Amino acid sequence: MAVAPSLAVDVCGSLRMAAPAMLASGILGISTDVFRRLAAEGAGAVVTKSVSTEPWDGYANPTVVGAGIDGGWLNAVGLSNPGAAGMADMIAACGCGGSSDGDRAGEEAGSPIGAPVVASLVGSAESDFVRMIGAFEDRCGRGGGGGIAAYELNLSCPHVARVGLEVGDDLGLVRRIVAAAAGATDAPVMAKVGLGTTHFVQTAEAAAGAGAAAITAINTVRAMRIDVHAKRPVLSNRIGGLSGAPIRPVAVRCVYELAAAIGVPVVGCGGVGSWEDAAEFILAGACAVQVGSAAAGPGGTGVFSRINAGLASYMEDGGFGGISEMVGLAQRR
Repeated sequence: MAVAPSLAVDVCGSLRMAAPAMLASGILGISTDVFRRLAAEGAGAVVTKSVSTEPWDGYANPTVVGAGIDGGWLNAVGLSNPGAAGMADMIAACGCGGSSDGDRAGEEAGSPIGAPVVASLVGSAESDFVRMIGAFEDRCGRGGGGGIAAYELNLSCPHVARVGLEVGDDLGLVRRIVAAAAGATDAPVMAKVGLGTTHFVQTAEAAAGAGAAAITAINTVRAMRIDVHAKRPVLSNRIGGLSGAPIRPVAVRCVYELAAAIGVPVVGCGGVGSWEDAAEFILAGACAVQVGSAAAGPGGTGVFSRINAGLASYMEDGGFGGISEMVGLAQRR
Protein backbone atom coordinates (compact mmCIF):
# COMPACT_ATOMS: atom_id res chain seq x y z
CA MET A 1 0.00 0.00 0.00
CA ALA A 2 1.35 3.42 -0.97
CA VAL A 3 2.23 5.77 1.87
CA ALA A 4 0.12 8.94 1.91
CA PRO A 5 2.12 12.13 1.31
CA SER A 6 2.96 14.18 4.40
CA LEU A 7 1.68 17.74 4.69
CA ALA A 8 3.86 18.45 7.74
CA VAL A 9 6.37 21.30 7.53
CA ASP A 10 9.16 22.53 9.79
CA VAL A 11 9.36 26.26 9.19
CA CYS A 12 11.94 27.10 11.81
CA GLY A 13 12.76 25.92 15.30
CA SER A 14 9.62 25.43 17.37
CA LEU A 15 7.34 26.37 14.47
CA ARG A 16 6.49 22.88 13.26
CA MET A 17 3.13 22.51 11.56
CA ALA A 18 0.95 19.52 10.64
CA ALA A 19 -0.12 21.32 7.45
CA PRO A 20 1.48 24.11 5.40
CA ALA A 21 -1.25 26.77 5.55
CA MET A 22 -1.50 29.07 8.58
CA LEU A 23 -3.74 31.99 9.42
CA ALA A 24 -2.18 35.31 8.40
CA SER A 25 -1.96 38.19 10.85
CA GLY A 26 -4.77 40.73 10.79
CA ILE A 27 -7.60 38.33 9.93
CA LEU A 28 -9.60 36.64 12.74
CA GLY A 29 -6.50 36.87 14.94
CA ILE A 30 -8.05 38.24 18.11
CA SER A 31 -9.89 35.28 19.72
CA THR A 32 -8.60 31.96 21.05
CA ASP A 33 -12.03 30.44 20.34
CA VAL A 34 -11.50 31.30 16.68
CA PHE A 35 -7.94 29.94 16.89
CA ARG A 36 -9.30 26.58 18.05
CA ARG A 37 -11.85 26.50 15.23
CA LEU A 38 -9.16 27.26 12.68
CA ALA A 39 -6.95 24.49 14.05
CA ALA A 40 -9.89 22.06 13.86
CA GLU A 41 -10.40 23.13 10.23
CA GLY A 42 -6.79 22.22 9.42
CA ALA A 43 -4.78 25.42 9.90
CA GLY A 44 -1.17 24.44 10.51
CA ALA A 45 -0.64 27.46 12.79
CA VAL A 46 -2.34 30.72 13.69
CA VAL A 47 -0.76 34.17 13.67
CA THR A 48 -2.28 36.72 16.02
CA LYS A 49 -3.37 40.15 14.98
CA SER A 50 -0.37 42.49 15.21
CA VAL A 51 -0.08 43.84 18.74
CA SER A 52 1.72 46.92 20.04
CA THR A 53 3.20 47.83 23.41
CA GLU A 54 -0.08 49.44 24.47
CA PRO A 55 -3.67 49.00 23.21
CA TRP A 56 -4.51 50.92 20.02
CA ASP A 57 -8.00 52.01 18.96
CA GLY A 58 -7.24 52.14 15.24
CA TYR A 59 -9.01 54.30 12.67
CA ALA A 60 -12.64 55.36 12.44
CA ASN A 61 -14.98 53.58 10.02
CA PRO A 62 -15.05 52.85 7.18
CA THR A 63 -11.95 50.70 7.59
CA VAL A 64 -12.61 47.74 5.25
CA VAL A 65 -14.21 47.88 1.81
CA GLY A 66 -14.29 45.81 -1.33
CA ALA A 67 -11.42 46.65 -3.64
CA GLY A 68 -13.61 46.82 -6.71
CA ILE A 69 -11.66 43.83 -8.03
CA ASP A 70 -12.97 40.28 -7.74
CA GLY A 71 -11.64 38.66 -4.57
CA GLY A 72 -9.88 41.78 -3.31
CA TRP A 73 -10.23 43.87 -0.17
CA LEU A 74 -8.98 47.30 0.82
CA ASN A 75 -8.41 47.99 4.49
CA ALA A 76 -7.04 50.64 6.82
CA VAL A 77 -8.00 49.34 10.24
CA GLY A 78 -5.12 51.18 11.88
CA LEU A 79 -3.71 48.15 13.70
CA SER A 80 -6.38 48.26 16.42
CA ASN A 81 -5.35 45.73 19.08
CA PRO A 82 -5.52 44.98 22.83
CA GLY A 83 -1.79 45.45 23.38
CA ALA A 84 0.85 42.78 23.88
CA ALA A 85 0.02 42.19 27.54
CA GLY A 86 -3.69 41.88 26.77
CA MET A 87 -3.09 39.38 23.97
CA ALA A 88 -0.65 37.41 26.12
CA ASP A 89 -3.16 37.26 28.98
CA MET A 90 -5.83 35.95 26.60
CA ILE A 91 -3.56 33.22 25.24
CA ALA A 92 -2.36 32.23 28.72
CA ALA A 93 -5.95 32.07 30.01
CA CYS A 94 -6.93 29.48 27.41
CA GLY A 95 -4.53 26.99 28.96
CA CYS A 96 -1.36 27.94 27.16
CA GLY A 97 1.11 28.63 29.86
CA GLY A 98 3.99 26.86 31.35
CA SER A 99 6.51 28.21 33.75
CA SER A 100 8.53 31.28 32.99
CA ASP A 101 11.75 29.36 33.62
CA GLY A 102 11.34 27.67 30.24
CA ASP A 103 11.18 24.09 31.56
CA ARG A 104 8.81 23.00 28.81
CA ALA A 105 9.85 23.11 25.18
CA GLY A 106 7.17 24.14 22.70
CA GLU A 107 6.91 20.73 21.12
CA GLU A 108 6.61 19.01 24.51
CA ALA A 109 4.11 21.48 25.93
CA GLY A 110 1.95 21.46 22.83
CA SER A 111 -0.88 23.94 22.50
CA PRO A 112 -4.43 23.55 23.80
CA ILE A 113 -5.47 25.58 20.77
CA GLY A 114 -4.55 22.60 18.61
CA ALA A 115 -1.96 24.38 16.49
CA PRO A 116 1.16 26.49 17.12
CA VAL A 117 0.55 30.16 17.90
CA VAL A 118 2.72 32.87 16.35
CA ALA A 119 2.58 36.31 17.99
CA SER A 120 2.70 39.22 15.53
CA LEU A 121 4.37 42.34 16.90
CA VAL A 122 4.46 45.92 15.60
CA GLY A 123 6.51 48.81 16.94
CA SER A 124 8.88 51.65 16.18
CA ALA A 125 12.07 50.82 18.08
CA GLU A 126 14.09 47.92 19.45
CA SER A 127 12.79 48.52 22.97
CA ASP A 128 9.18 48.12 21.79
CA PHE A 129 9.78 44.60 20.53
CA VAL A 130 11.86 43.53 23.53
CA ARG A 131 9.13 44.79 25.85
CA MET A 132 6.38 42.94 23.93
CA ILE A 133 8.31 39.69 23.83
CA GLY A 134 8.83 40.07 27.57
CA ALA A 135 5.07 40.38 28.08
CA PHE A 136 4.45 37.12 26.22
CA GLU A 137 7.33 35.25 27.85
CA ASP A 138 6.29 36.35 31.34
CA ARG A 139 2.73 35.14 30.83
CA CYS A 140 3.09 32.22 28.41
CA GLY A 141 6.54 30.75 29.10
CA ARG A 142 9.90 31.18 27.45
CA GLY A 143 11.83 29.50 24.66
CA GLY A 144 8.90 28.75 22.38
CA GLY A 145 6.97 26.98 25.12
CA GLY A 146 3.51 27.68 26.42
CA GLY A 147 1.80 28.24 23.08
CA ILE A 148 4.04 30.91 21.53
CA ALA A 149 5.90 29.00 18.84
CA ALA A 150 7.45 32.04 17.12
CA TYR A 151 7.27 35.81 16.84
CA GLU A 152 6.53 37.57 13.55
CA LEU A 153 7.76 41.16 13.35
CA ASN A 154 5.44 43.32 11.27
CA LEU A 155 7.87 45.44 9.23
CA SER A 156 5.42 46.09 6.42
CA CYS A 157 2.01 47.52 7.40
CA PRO A 158 1.44 50.11 4.64
CA HIS A 159 -0.93 52.58 6.31
CA VAL A 160 0.17 53.42 9.88
CA ALA A 161 2.78 56.11 10.54
CA ARG A 162 6.07 55.32 12.29
CA VAL A 163 5.61 51.54 12.18
CA GLY A 164 5.38 48.86 9.50
CA LEU A 165 6.80 50.01 6.17
CA GLU A 166 8.40 53.08 7.69
CA VAL A 167 10.43 50.70 9.85
CA GLY A 168 11.01 48.20 7.03
CA ASP A 169 12.41 50.92 4.79
CA ASP A 170 15.15 51.75 7.33
CA LEU A 171 17.64 48.90 6.92
CA GLY A 172 19.69 49.92 9.95
CA LEU A 173 16.58 49.96 12.12
CA VAL A 174 15.50 46.58 10.72
CA ARG A 175 18.84 45.09 11.73
CA ARG A 176 18.66 46.56 15.23
CA ILE A 177 15.06 45.49 15.82
CA VAL A 178 15.56 41.93 14.57
CA ALA A 179 18.79 41.50 16.54
CA ALA A 180 17.15 42.82 19.72
CA ALA A 181 14.07 40.64 19.28
CA ALA A 182 16.10 37.52 18.53
CA GLY A 183 18.21 38.21 21.59
CA ALA A 184 15.15 38.51 23.82
CA THR A 185 13.79 35.00 23.20
CA ASP A 186 14.80 31.45 22.39
CA ALA A 187 11.78 31.15 20.09
CA PRO A 188 12.37 31.81 16.37
CA VAL A 189 11.83 35.34 15.11
CA MET A 190 10.29 35.88 11.67
CA ALA A 191 10.23 39.16 9.74
CA LYS A 192 7.24 40.10 7.57
CA VAL A 193 8.35 42.28 4.65
CA GLY A 194 6.35 44.23 2.08
CA LEU A 195 6.68 46.55 -0.88
CA GLY A 196 8.07 49.90 0.29
CA THR A 197 10.63 52.32 -1.07
CA THR A 198 13.50 50.04 -0.07
CA HIS A 199 13.57 46.90 -2.20
CA PHE A 200 11.96 44.05 -0.27
CA VAL A 201 14.92 41.74 -0.92
CA GLN A 202 17.24 44.22 0.82
CA THR A 203 14.90 44.37 3.81
CA ALA A 204 14.72 40.56 3.96
CA GLU A 205 18.50 40.25 3.67
CA ALA A 206 18.97 42.77 6.48
CA ALA A 207 16.51 40.86 8.68
CA ALA A 208 18.03 37.46 7.93
CA GLY A 209 21.54 38.79 8.56
CA ALA A 210 20.44 40.11 11.96
CA GLY A 211 18.99 36.80 13.10
CA ALA A 212 15.54 36.33 11.53
CA ALA A 213 14.87 32.60 11.25
CA ALA A 214 12.35 33.06 8.41
CA ILE A 215 10.82 35.74 6.19
CA THR A 216 7.11 36.21 5.53
CA ALA A 217 6.27 37.88 2.19
CA ILE A 218 4.27 39.92 1.49
CA ASN A 219 1.93 42.26 3.36
CA THR A 220 -0.94 44.21 1.81
CA VAL A 221 -0.03 46.65 -0.97
CA ARG A 222 -0.56 50.39 -0.48
CA ALA A 223 -3.71 51.37 -2.37
CA MET A 224 -6.89 53.45 -2.30
CA ARG A 225 -10.38 53.87 -3.78
CA ILE A 226 -12.31 57.07 -4.50
CA ASP A 227 -16.10 57.31 -4.43
CA VAL A 228 -16.87 59.03 -7.71
CA HIS A 229 -20.28 60.19 -6.46
CA ALA A 230 -19.09 61.64 -3.14
CA LYS A 231 -15.85 62.68 -4.85
CA ARG A 232 -13.76 61.64 -1.87
CA PRO A 233 -11.64 58.66 -0.74
CA VAL A 234 -13.69 55.71 0.49
CA LEU A 235 -11.58 54.81 3.52
CA SER A 236 -11.50 57.14 6.51
CA ASN A 237 -7.68 56.99 6.41
CA ARG A 238 -7.77 57.60 2.63
CA ILE A 239 -4.88 55.19 1.98
CA GLY A 240 -5.14 51.49 2.87
CA GLY A 241 -3.75 48.10 1.98
CA LEU A 242 -4.93 45.92 -0.91
CA SER A 243 -5.23 42.22 -0.09
CA GLY A 244 -6.65 39.06 -1.58
CA ALA A 245 -6.48 37.51 -5.02
CA PRO A 246 -5.46 40.69 -6.90
CA ILE A 247 -2.03 40.76 -5.24
CA ARG A 248 -1.22 37.04 -5.61
CA PRO A 249 0.90 37.30 -8.80
CA VAL A 250 2.93 40.07 -7.14
CA ALA A 251 3.38 38.01 -3.97
CA VAL A 252 4.41 34.90 -5.92
CA ARG A 253 7.05 36.93 -7.75
CA CYS A 254 8.37 38.29 -4.47
CA VAL A 255 8.60 34.82 -2.93
CA TYR A 256 10.36 33.52 -6.03
CA GLU A 257 12.96 36.29 -5.84
CA LEU A 258 13.44 35.98 -2.08
CA ALA A 259 13.86 32.20 -2.18
CA ALA A 260 16.66 32.62 -4.71
CA ALA A 261 18.39 35.39 -2.78
CA ILE A 262 18.32 34.62 0.95
CA GLY A 263 19.37 31.64 3.02
CA VAL A 264 16.41 31.32 5.39
CA PRO A 265 12.93 29.82 4.85
CA VAL A 266 10.26 31.96 3.18
CA VAL A 267 6.56 31.89 4.09
CA GLY A 268 4.34 33.05 1.22
CA CYS A 269 1.41 35.38 1.87
CA GLY A 270 -0.92 37.30 -0.42
CA GLY A 271 -4.07 36.01 -2.09
CA VAL A 272 -3.93 32.35 -1.08
CA GLY A 273 -7.45 30.97 -1.37
CA SER A 274 -7.12 27.47 -2.85
CA TRP A 275 -4.76 24.51 -2.96
CA GLU A 276 -3.58 25.66 -6.38
CA ASP A 277 -2.59 29.03 -4.90
CA ALA A 278 -0.72 27.31 -2.07
CA ALA A 279 1.05 24.98 -4.50
CA GLU A 280 2.09 27.95 -6.64
CA PHE A 281 3.74 29.67 -3.69
CA ILE A 282 5.47 26.45 -2.58
CA LEU A 283 6.80 25.75 -6.07
CA ALA A 284 8.07 29.34 -6.15
CA GLY A 285 10.11 28.68 -3.02
CA ALA A 286 7.83 29.06 0.03
CA CYS A 287 8.07 26.38 2.71
CA ALA A 288 4.58 27.32 3.97
CA VAL A 289 1.83 29.83 3.22
CA GLN A 290 -0.47 32.17 5.10
CA VAL A 291 -4.18 32.63 4.40
CA GLY A 292 -5.87 35.93 5.22
CA SER A 293 -8.68 37.39 3.14
CA ALA A 294 -9.98 33.99 2.00
CA ALA A 295 -10.53 32.88 5.61
CA ALA A 296 -12.93 35.78 6.08
CA GLY A 297 -14.57 35.36 2.66
CA PRO A 298 -17.56 33.31 1.47
CA GLY A 299 -15.78 29.97 1.96
CA GLY A 300 -14.80 30.92 5.49
CA THR A 301 -12.46 28.92 7.67
CA GLY A 302 -13.12 25.78 5.62
CA VAL A 303 -10.47 27.11 3.23
CA PHE A 304 -7.80 25.33 5.31
CA SER A 305 -9.31 21.86 4.99
CA ARG A 306 -9.86 22.42 1.27
CA ILE A 307 -6.24 23.48 0.78
CA ASN A 308 -5.00 20.43 2.70
CA ALA A 309 -7.18 17.99 0.77
CA GLY A 310 -6.24 19.50 -2.59
CA LEU A 311 -2.53 19.55 -1.82
CA ALA A 312 -2.61 15.93 -0.61
CA SER A 313 -4.26 14.82 -3.85
CA TYR A 314 -1.85 16.89 -5.97
CA MET A 315 1.16 15.47 -4.14
CA GLU A 316 -0.08 11.91 -4.47
CA ASP A 317 -0.68 12.36 -8.21
CA GLY A 318 2.75 13.96 -8.63
CA GLY A 319 4.64 11.39 -6.58
CA PHE A 320 5.66 13.84 -3.83
CA GLY A 321 6.29 12.28 -0.44
CA GLY A 322 6.37 15.59 1.43
CA ILE A 323 6.03 19.34 1.05
CA SER A 324 9.82 19.82 1.12
CA GLU A 325 10.10 17.97 -2.20
CA MET A 326 7.96 20.69 -3.83
CA VAL A 327 9.65 23.74 -2.31
CA GLY A 328 11.30 25.85 -5.01
CA LEU A 329 10.83 23.29 -7.76
CA ALA A 330 9.94 26.07 -10.21
CA GLN A 331 13.33 27.64 -9.48
CA ARG A 332 14.97 24.63 -11.13
CA ARG A 333 12.77 24.33 -14.19
